[in-house]
Amino acid sequence: MKKYFIGAIISMLFVTLSTTELSAQCIQNQKGEWVLPSGEPCPNAIITAVPFLRISADARASGLGDAGIALSADANSLGFNDSKLVFAEEDMGVSLSYTPWFRNINITDMYIAYLSGYKKLDDLQAFGGSIRFFSFGNIVFTDENGQPIGEGNPQEAEMKLAYARKLGDKLGFGIGGKFIYSDLASNQTVQGQTISVGLAGAVDISATYMDEIEIGNTDTDLTVALSATNIGSKITYLNAANNAKDYLPTNLGLGTALNFKLDEYNELALVADFNKLMVPTTCFGAECDEDGNLIPDYLELNPIAAMFSSFGDAPNGFREEMAEISISTGLEYWYNNQFALRGGYFYESATKGNRRFATLGTGLRYNVFEINLSYLISINQNNNPLANTLRFALIFNLGEE
Repeated sequence: MKKYFIGAIISMLFVTLSTTELSAQCIQNQKGEWVLPSGEPCPNAIITAVPFLRISADARASGLGDAGIALSADANSLGFNDSKLVFAEEDMGVSLSYTPWFRNINITDMYIAYLSGYKKLDDLQAFGGSIRFFSFGNIVFTDENGQPIGEGNPQEAEMKLAYARKLGDKLGFGIGGKFIYSDLASNQTVQGQTISVGLAGAVDISATYMDEIEIGNTDTDLTVALSATNIGSKITYLNAANNAKDYLPTNLGLGTALNFKLDEYNELALVADFNKLMVPTTCFGAECDEDGNLIPDYLELNPIAAMFSSFGDAPNGFREEMAEISISTGLEYWYNNQFALRGGYFYESATKGNRRFATLGTGLRYNVFEINLSYLISINQNNNPLANTLRFALIFNLGEE
């Protein structure tokens, strides 16, 4: 199973080929919409390199349907929104998270590990850093005929440093820089081309607004946050000059949270995230390659131009653009700031990947120590690699204000 999984990843390196195959299946109907021959909407998921950057490594947010942009700050905030760090209740925090991969089909050596931490310099400033590591375990590579051609240990990593500052009592700004390393099948040869290690750099930019309001007779913390992540260079695994480089999973996310302080012992938070990849949508038809170089024009845009074009390039217009927004929602209950219960739901359009799952989670906090657990339940026919998987994170909150 693992070798087929890696084979699928390698095939994604050749985006031009996969795009051509998809385009051949889609036709235009009388309304000018791109559909399958059966008349159903044409699947058109956005393809990027290093998709591991968009996998939530935080067990707390994972228990809330992956909603973490406006969630109250802790050491794992670096995975969603750097600007939250200046609103953290503790002066310093460190977290270690572990996410098994494909455990539902008994693969035991694939996982994502995430180490993150922050330090508040004062009430106005904070900095943090994180390391994300994705191991694919030991892989047997095969050729087009299924014959073994060697073994390897594909792996990917992200190293990040971030700075956050308050611009007022209620507004914070954050920026982070990261280095990305992706070794999927280096030194292997596919279609006569040798695969190399992919390297890239990127930045995250975010802002958070927090205010205390009253809903009914209940004191409530309102948080609204905006986070643009993985804005950076394109990445390639091939050395040939005529190959198009692949886009990073540049993402724009809007997060909201309402934290209801029910009484001295009970709190309830309602969170929601809305995410859209700022990556060009696959184009259909002969006009996609106007210069005739066999590389679709949308793959030849520079990263900044690609970001802006992504808001209006869907082949089926505005409706398809809206379908590219994924939604995460969740509820988090805390008793006495020591014990938490969580539940969430993630929705993605059927034509944009069709990921839909429910999540459950719990948390326990004692002195400086906190542990969070989450569990994913796939609710459609897609075999989610995290289905029926328990994830966990350890957090050490060091030094309260």
